[in-house]
Amino acid sequence: MAKKGTTPIHPTKNSLNENLRRSMIELLQVHLASAIDLSYQAKQAHWNVKGPNFYGTHLLFDQLHEEAEGYVDTIAERLTALGGQARGTVQASSEASVLEPYPLDLVDIMGHLKRLADSYAKWGGALREAVSESDEAGDDLTSDLFTEVGRGVDKSLYFLESHFQHA
Repeated sequence: MAKKGTTPIHPTKNSLNENLRRSMIELLQVHLASAIDLSYQAKQAHWNVKGPNFYGTHLLFDQLHEEAEGYVDTIAERLTALGGQARGTVQASSEASVLEPYPLDLVDIMGHLKRLADSYAKWGGALREAVSESDEAGDDLTSDLFTEVGRGVDKSLYFLESHFQHA
């Protein structure tokens, strides 16, 4: 998943070898981009949602945005702790995100809920792959970070899907 060797490595006393750090930095870059993308997909929904139960859904989308912003910071800080340089602009994120572009014409609540659920599910799957990849590479701390973020993404997916699943 991660592209190798596209980011400079800054000097650090981190005990991981440079090749492993480089690999993890590139993997983290993909997930930084995806977190930024997801954050603004939730904000797009927040700004443009219309329909019954508007207020509660409007607030949910804002909460999802805030949570995703937390993932952005956590991932970027791990990436830079490994000696990487975060590529956190909107432009860089749009090039590297694993997510599909969010439709700009959505307004109805169900449309936003289902589209965001698709994005959360897609990123959740990519995070599970990142847990395995970082664990197999021998970076337990990055694997743990992906596990933590993945738990939050799964919980948010549950909140989204609860609006349109029926018993």
